[in-house]
Amino acid sequence: MLYSSDIQLITPQKRWQVVHHSVLQQKNIQLWICHLDTGLAEVSGNKCLKLKYHLLQVVQSGYAGVVTFGGAYSNHLCAVAACCHTMGLKSVAYVRTDELDPTNPTLAFCRQQGMQLIALDRSRYRQRYEPAFINEITASHPDLLLVPEGGSSAAGSLGVSELDLASTPDGNADLILCATASGGTLAGIVNGHDCNVLGIAVVRDASLPLRVQQLINKENAEPQWRIDSTFTGKGYGQFDSNLLAFCRSMAAQKVYVEPIYTGKALAGAIKLVEQNQIPPDSRLSFFHTGGLQGLQGLRHRNLITATDFALLSGSVAD
Repeated sequence: MLYSSDIQLITPQKRWQVVHHSVLQQKNIQLWICHLDTGLAEVSGNKCLKLKYHLLQVVQSGYAGVVTFGGAYSNHLCAVAACCHTMGLKSVAYVRTDELDPTNPTLAFCRQQGMQLIALDRSRYRQRYEPAFINEITASHPDLLLVPEGGSSAAGSLGVSELDLASTPDGNADLILCATASGGTLAGIVNGHDCNVLGIAVVRDASLPLRVQQLINKENAEPQWRIDSTFTGKGYGQFDSNLLAFCRSMAAQKVYVEPIYTGKALAGAIKLVEQNQIPPDSRLSFFHTGGLQGLQGLRHRNLITATDFALLSGSVAD
């Protein structure tokens, strides 16, 4: 069992927030955002759910901790580092980078939490799903549980499946939406619900639908879910001024999103409404999968201003 002090970490508090937008009003569509709040800011959104059963396995099987993968500004790495630090566990991460930047705020936080960081060039990083490479990593860390990138596995999807996203404060949702990158969250939502589910891809990855399908444990689930890949823009982690302006407009109503995951997907959802690809009079449930820590990385790379960082992260005084 997890330690009693970690229950809040694994059992987050759920809250709902309604989105106001002229397009939604024109189509008479309700859009509710579901947030998950934990005791740790870095373990936000879907991360506490995707790590829940991995951490249970670590403790119950006697592992010393976790070894995993992630990019240099990864929300997943921050969440793993914070969880393991809180629980007194060891954490090791293979980072997609040629060199570990000591000024990178994400990696600095991970180090502060005691995580060991190992640089992995992009060529080697692409092998992270290959059995031979996985065996190599597990052999190098026999005392650690290997957690896939993003926590996307059967265990990660199981944690997500336990979250009720269909019951909004104003009634059952007609459609559940979320940002989709590694696929585990989308699969978990499909596994846990009977209503239609839409994943809005934030990466250009032709293998994403297959990875999601492999994690779905329901028969005949194909008609209930799909992935929309029309809003990836130039690719993962890239955004234009229009998307940034949209994130600012959401922050004005205290809906805090960033342009990499939640902001890109939420803007896509509203565009789908505008294009009549979502029926009028619908009630939508949008899962806020977190990711606001990534704003530090955007500021670090001068992709957003200090003013935008303060606004989008919700740190601007009212």
